[in-house]
Amino acid sequence: MNTLNSEAFALFGQHILWSDMVGNLFGLAALALGWRRSLWTWPVQFLAGLILFGAFFGHLTGSAGKQAVVMVVALYGWWQWQRGKGQGGDGHIAVRFATWRERAVMAAAAAAGTVAVALLFTAYPTLSWDPWPDAYIFVGTVVAMYAQARGMVEFWIAWLLVDVVGVPLNFANGYAFSGFVYVIYGALVLWGLRDWWLRSRQTARPTLEGAPA
Repeated sequence: MNTLNSEAFALFGQHILWSDMVGNLFGLAALALGWRRSLWTWPVQFLAGLILFGAFFGHLTGSAGKQAVVMVVALYGWWQWQRGKGQGGDGHIAVRFATWRERAVMAAAAAAGTVAVALLFTAYPTLSWDPWPDAYIFVGTVVAMYAQARGMVEFWIAWLLVDVVGVPLNFANGYAFSGFVYVIYGALVLWGLRDWWLRSRQTARPTLEGAPA
């Protein structure tokens, strides 16, 4: 991983690492594939996590741990989408809005998880460059990927909430390419949110009584 952790180029005074660039390009591709509801979003996310794990391992253990969790959730997402493919009527998964109960559970898990992880990072400073924002991104990413795995439209909203903190945090800590990619993530998330929103309405549209099945 020494080559991947070397500098690729400099941009606006920021040093861009190969690992940061390659890993985040895979992450961007995974998000685009998720928009299209392609099963390939999950192996690409797994590969992105693996590359970024190598980028962070040894000096940012907390961030490396986040990528390990991302890889586990990617395997879960692959399993869920493999089971659900074809339910959307076009060979892909069906998408839907979460129930209020599911939203409450995810919000509570995100809040409790952020506090727990931040306290862990605070107790062990070598795990993170900035405990509370890093914990927020860590837990928010996992919640977003879980919602994606379940085909919930709220997945996109969770990503937007992660981006709000992820962009300035990455620029502030020298991961400029990650910061630029998070900006592009924001644009993709808005398009993806619109697409899944419309698809969820089609899925939920009731069949009129007496109409042909």
